[in-house]
Amino acid sequence: MLVRVSDNVAQPADTRVEALLLAGFVCLTIALGLFPRSRVDWLLENVLALALVLTLLLAHRRFRLSTLSLGMLFAFLCIHEVGAHYTYSRVPYDQWGTLLTGVSVNKMLGLERNHYDRLVHLSYGLLLVWPMREVLLRLTPLRGAWLALSTLNVVLATSALYELIEWVGGAYLGDDTGQAFVGAQNDPWDSQKDMALALFGAGLSLLVLTRWRRAPR
Repeated sequence: MLVRVSDNVAQPADTRVEALLLAGFVCLTIALGLFPRSRVDWLLENVLALALVLTLLLAHRRFRLSTLSLGMLFAFLCIHEVGAHYTYSRVPYDQWGTLLTGVSVNKMLGLERNHYDRLVHLSYGLLLVWPMREVLLRLTPLRGAWLALSTLNVVLATSALYELIEWVGGAYLGDDTGQAFVGAQNDPWDSQKDMALALFGAGLSLLVLTRWRRAPR
């Protein structure tokens, strides 16, 4: 028999888990920030990431996320930091796949461009929708379907905001840095596809996690 879904917020993560995840993020950021492909792009890509981590630290006494939300946030930041090191459009995931398995991911899937940026935008929805939901659950009276819809709206709105930032940055950073920061790779629908992937990932994540919470314990 399925248990009733509760909108109660999960318990905040243990301080040791928080410290471990923070230390892991700091070490990874330092390691991948030593010799990035483009120092300017690395700095630009890390502005929002560092602002997010700093906000969580400043709000720690009054607002602490659950272990699940922190773990998902940490996973996304790790994926992001790899992209910031190489620049999104030049992450050699295909070479890694060929080296480890002998199979080219791009050839197997029929891909003609580097799709690491697509992975990051998909991961944004998949991994950050639950922390966003938790924040809305704590700070607003939203519950049920309205909570889910509002969370999806936040994911889509923040994705659109990032695309606007990319547009402004790409227009004023110069050719090489601007192209690395935007990562459109000559796709005129790049921004729309990125936002669609984030929304799809968010919807899928909400569906899976909601079903998981309904599963018998």
